[in-house]
Amino acid sequence: MTSPQWREFGRPRKVEGGIKARSTKGSIGDTWWSKAFIGALESFADKGRLARGRSYARAGQVLSLDVQPGLVSAAVQGSRATPYKVRLGFPPLGEATWAGLERQLASQALFAAHLLAGQVPHELVDLFAAEGVPLFPTRATDVSLDCSCPDWGWPCKHIAAACYLLAERFDEDPFTLLLWRGRTRSDLLDALQVQRGSGVVTPVVGTAAALGPASSSADVPLSRWWSPPTPLPSAPPVGLPDVPLSRQLGTPPAAVGRISWPTA
Repeated sequence: MTSPQWREFGRPRKVEGGIKARSTKGSIGDTWWSKAFIGALESFADKGRLARGRSYARAGQVLSLDVQPGLVSAAVQGSRATPYKVRLGFPPLGEATWAGLERQLASQALFAAHLLAGQVPHELVDLFAAEGVPLFPTRATDVSLDCSCPDWGWPCKHIAAACYLLAERFDEDPFTLLLWRGRTRSDLLDALQVQRGSGVVTPVVGTAAALGPASSSADVPLSRWWSPPTPLPSAPPVGLPDVPLSRQLGTPPAAVGRISWPTA
């Protein structure tokens, strides 16, 4: 926000192919972790600008949204011909902090199972707090929000629009939140494998990885006919899932005997 001359501009330019929020009315965010992120933002931001940001997010004014460790970059179309550049900074955690978190995550297989199933266990907030760092921004000073627009308000509607779409990105894939904190999905899972000492993270029951390759009945000993393909966990996850069942299942390929049928 570089100058107060924002009043000279009118309505935002309509764009084609922008990223539109799934939510069409009311609040944005389906899961507890995206709602926690939005709740923190709304606790220290101007309500009027947040409302205009929701309108921008639903209208598809955000052209791009890229998440990297410590930084979210977005391009948001406003009233000018050139889209505004938005940056959402949240300092990534150091290696020592992540090492402590990974030890705690590896101590409970259900943590990895939750994440692979598209959920963020509530205990993750406590694990981060035990390391002295927040999982989400909790104060205005935790994040640096910057936009190239001339609006001096904080945050401007362009920043707010990017934040709301970021919350929906968290809904889609909780690893996006952890990526913003400094760990990619592959790096985190690799670290958990090493910590557990097995080289393999226990696959989520019901996924293709858990079922293993398709085989004919001739390949299965009679003694194992009624055995599960992988050992079941000793206890079910605590509480109900935070995301709909249909979003947890995904679309595994169909298989009959040794024949795998392509999906549509």
